[in-house]
Amino acid sequence: MRILQPETLRLRGWAPKAGWLAWRNYDFQLTTYAVLLTLFGMAMAYSNTVGSTHEPVTLNSPFVRTIMWAVIAAVVLGLTTVFDYKWLRSIAWPLYLINILVLILTLRIGQGTGQAGSAARWVVIGGFQFQFSELAKIIMVVVFAAYLANRQAKIKSPWTIIGALLILVPPWVLVMMQPDLGTSLVLVATITGLLFMSGASLFWLGTLAAAVVAAIPFVWNNMRDYQQARLLTMLDPGADPNGAGFQVIQAQKAIVAGGVAGKGLTNGNVPLPVSTTDFVWGVLAEELGFIGGMVVLLLFALLIWRVLVCAWRANDPFAMLIGSGIATVLFFQVFVNVGMVIGLKPIPVTGIPLPFISYGGASLVSLAAGLGTLQSTNLRREMPQW
Repeated sequence: MRILQPETLRLRGWAPKAGWLAWRNYDFQLTTYAVLLTLFGMAMAYSNTVGSTHEPVTLNSPFVRTIMWAVIAAVVLGLTTVFDYKWLRSIAWPLYLINILVLILTLRIGQGTGQAGSAARWVVIGGFQFQFSELAKIIMVVVFAAYLANRQAKIKSPWTIIGALLILVPPWVLVMMQPDLGTSLVLVATITGLLFMSGASLFWLGTLAAAVVAAIPFVWNNMRDYQQARLLTMLDPGADPNGAGFQVIQAQKAIVAGGVAGKGLTNGNVPLPVSTTDFVWGVLAEELGFIGGMVVLLLFALLIWRVLVCAWRANDPFAMLIGSGIATVLFFQVFVNVGMVIGLKPIPVTGIPLPFISYGGASLVSLAAGLGTLQSTNLRREMPQW
């Protein structure tokens, strides 16, 4: 028989639909893999704090800030888990407008490092830097999922794909204006993955791919010099060893120096630019070696697998597409970041962080919100029958 819960045990929007018994659907494996990856991220933050500066840990150090962001992320994970994800389908368009507004705000008051490519990406909130383009990745997963779920009856129509592209254009343009090539690529990968998983016409998806290829010359002519240099570097890093190819060459030296077992935490000595974010994989490979790198990749594979399991078990297309979108974001970022560091061709050097590992509170909190929303879909699946 079906287990029924009293209606009084339900809190609309803020509690599991089937009461406390719904928590048996909570995916503890999913959370465990995310926590373990976050611990690796803390280890890398500690290494970049102590190993590079050789100074005591302070409240303003990357390590302490990572711990603070991890606590915030845990709270966000809990709140999004108990929040009924179905409400997100109703408020998807307001979320989309908010997303556009904060991206515009970033362009107006955003800060950068003063180097090329860091014009306006971070907004300072209470002494913390927050990158709203990271949050945009998860918001756009929700928006795309709601749009495609509402068009299931017309999913094969080319107008469905055109509509999705029209939704993509405003945030994509705003992100490119920051400029943030990495996040813009993640947004394109996300809509591509969701269109495929939703059952969109492969013919029209192929036509779209051909159009993208045809647009490459136009995009190239409108890219900044440093972005063009990064793309050229992916073909031959050695052509400019002291310029655009320096990061990749140094990262490869670090990987080779790490060997099988690594040099040990904080013992890396190969100088790596952007070692806390984009090229953190080089630090990890040098200090934890091939074994440590494989453990991290295994955890990523297990996490993505659990995300897909949650998507496959979903009761409705909206929940399934949320899971598919999160899996796409995770896979694309891991593949591009690690591929970029090891010099895998034709992956360009872009500002795509390694999820959970790269230093950055916005990325960690956004991922927590995405995984919490996925857990919310788990809690609200149809209860098992006895």
